[in-house]
Amino acid sequence: MPCHITVAAVIETEGQFLFVEETDGGRHVLNQPAGHLEPGEDLLEAVVREVLEETAKVFHPEAFLGCDLLALPNGAVTLRAAFCGGVSEPGTHAPRDPAIHALHWLTPGDAERGWPLRSPLVMRSLRRYLSGLRLPLSAAGALNRVPSG
Repeated sequence: MPCHITVAAVIETEGQFLFVEETDGGRHVLNQPAGHLEPGEDLLEAVVREVLEETAKVFHPEAFLGCDLLALPNGAVTLRAAFCGGVSEPGTHAPRDPAIHALHWLTPGDAERGWPLRSPLVMRSLRRYLSGLRLPLSAAGALNRVPSG
């Protein structure tokens, strides 16, 4: 059974959360800035990179929100690690991923009522954040590399 590892960022400013509008299965959906772990990255590196690619903003992780599993119809499983933190504008121009149609700052209610979500894990991560769950970043672990030779 294939397993996909993804990361996501829950970003709040004054009660509104940053969502990306993207296409999934031919329809526009909302997601947190999120994406797949790439070879050689640890989870923190991946989430910082994904936020920059999808929003053209620099993500500053503050806490780990834990992991969730999602069984996909094709038998694969997605493991999603979520983080929370703030964003700032990059010092230089950072182009945004063309697969992202728009950025939206929305309340949780607006996001849940007004849009289809990419997956149930979008609200799961948001609910963890709203419940006050904050794990230290070190709980996400670092990438251990096996020495060669």
